Amino acid sequence: MARNDALKAAIVAAGLSFADLAERCDVDAKTVQRWVSRGRVPHPRSRVRVAEVLGEDVGVLWPEMIRRAVKVGSDRELLGIYPRRADLPQSVFRDAIGRASSRLWFGGYTSYFLWLEMSGVSATLEAKASAGADLRFLLGDPDSPVTAERERIEATPLTLSTRIAMTRAELSKVGTAIPIRLSARHLAMSVWVFDEEAIVATHIGAGLGQDSVTLHLRRCQDGGAFDRYVEHFESLWTDGKPAPQH
Repeated sequence: MARNDALKAAIVAAGLSFADLAERCDVDAKTVQRWVSRGRVPHPRSRVRVAEVLGEDVGVLWPEMIRRAVKVGSDRELLGIYPRRADLPQSVFRDAIGRASSRLWFGGYTSYFLWLEMSGVSATLEAKASAGADLRFLLGDPDSPVTAERERIEATPLTLSTRIAMTRAELSKVGTAIPIRLSARHLAMSVWVFDEEAIVATHIGAGLGQDSVTLHLRRCQDGGAFDRYVEHFESLWTDGKPAPQH
């Protein structure tokens, strides 16, 4: 790896030796030398301590860590961010569903928009389920006080309860039974997972679902944002109650 000249310059500017910095950061002097000469990156706690001792920002001493944290594109997990779900091209959902073969988890409170915006989605879901994909729908609990309060805030004729009922009615027409569970815990954040892709929408104020800030993610690493959102869905699914059969 390349030398860390920024770190070396900061040590010199602080009037310290490698041994001085090592002592103040409770590490070996050879470790500090490797940080500089080989560009080794310390553990987060050590990075913070070094920055404090040298009076510099962590991002100045290790700019690559900042670039890794905020970089977007096909080689990172964040593929796109949209101010509103309505700004998300319909092709993103359609293509993600079309590509998925192992799991299609729908964690929207109503997911009603699927039948409005995607022609033939019922047939697609039936084909995926028949091929052995893991399909799940986590919907809002229409009888929950949380749902009632949100309906009061939204104050729209097409209530959450109505949209949930309409989604369930559409799912009942699918030839293959799709598991449905109900929960009120995901009202403020919807998570849809399609194999290694995820779409996450977060409510803003009194806005409807289409007004939610929306992220498009692709899994690139263990324990990354994608995995955390999958954990969120799995937690809610485990705690959710099976929907009564129509």
